[in-house]
Amino acid sequence: MQLCGVCSEQVPKYRCPVCRTRYCSLGCYKNHRGTDACQPLKETALPAPVPCQSASPSAANEPWTVDDLLDENEHSDKVPLERLQQLGESEALKGLLRNPHLRQLLASVDTAEDKAQAMKTAMQEPLFVEFADQCLKVVEPSEKEADEEDDGI
Repeated sequence: MQLCGVCSEQVPKYRCPVCRTRYCSLGCYKNHRGTDACQPLKETALPAPVPCQSASPSAANEPWTVDDLLDENEHSDKVPLERLQQLGESEALKGLLRNPHLRQLLASVDTAEDKAQAMKTAMQEPLFVEFADQCLKVVEPSEKEADEEDDGI
């Protein structure tokens, strides 16, 4: 279990935007920012983010990692990199993403303050459900699809 980088007592929930140190509370953040330990990371320390053609300019300024999104208890749901790459190669997903309404739905979920509520709302749209189902087919193929994939069918 990872502990707060400032107090070493609690599980961290946040990450410093300057140096990426993980912390658990506003108090720890204020203590951390008041020290010399909070220094920007060197550019060579982070891998260069791969720009997305449809990404907004502000999104490109803040690279993120899977660890930023997941806490330690959620790592069991982590998707292997190979499967994520297969999402980008899926012709069915590329076809769905040509739909401007779906792109708008995805952008609204991405920019929402309350992502859980935004997802709940988006899942009321049949187009979004179709997109989510197609993503799951790539990431978690059914046993039949996995067997066909293994057999080269």
